[in-house]
Amino acid sequence: MIGVLVISHEPLGTAMIQCTRHIFGRMPSQVAALDVIPDEDPDRALEAARALAARINDGSGVIVMTDLFGATPSRIAAQLGEPGRVVVLAGLNLPLLVRALSRRKGRELGALVDDLMPAARDAIMQVPGDMVADLQPEDESRDLAARLRQEGRLRDDDRPPDA
Repeated sequence: MIGVLVISHEPLGTAMIQCTRHIFGRMPSQVAALDVIPDEDPDRALEAARALAARINDGSGVIVMTDLFGATPSRIAAQLGEPGRVVVLAGLNLPLLVRALSRRKGRELGALVDDLMPAARDAIMQVPGDMVADLQPEDESRDLAARLRQEGRLRDDDRPPDA
């Protein structure tokens, strides 16, 4: 199964991983975060990132996600990139992370990345004002999911990971 490593400004990576635990009801396997602290030695952070990537890679490859392209965490992440083995994506968001964790089992690295890119972009949307006013709290999840399916933003295979 493809490993997922989040390298970001402190404390974003750890917080994102903790969010996935909340969403899936358990901590997904083969996932790790490296929170880069202010004034951290980039060489030491790179060593730590390499160790984490090696730990979560079972041979299927690793997707490294980083928050802000060009910043120190992304420069560290970029050094991990290895064609066909380690792919680095900048612009981390929770829908991207959840989708990666949900769809990585049994997939090839390139195919998963191709699936993630449009999904991450499509996850950014303006929420219509009437959507909030029309929903009752107990109906919120069901109605929102139905509306997103109708608009093609949610598919039935967007579900928690098996492992």
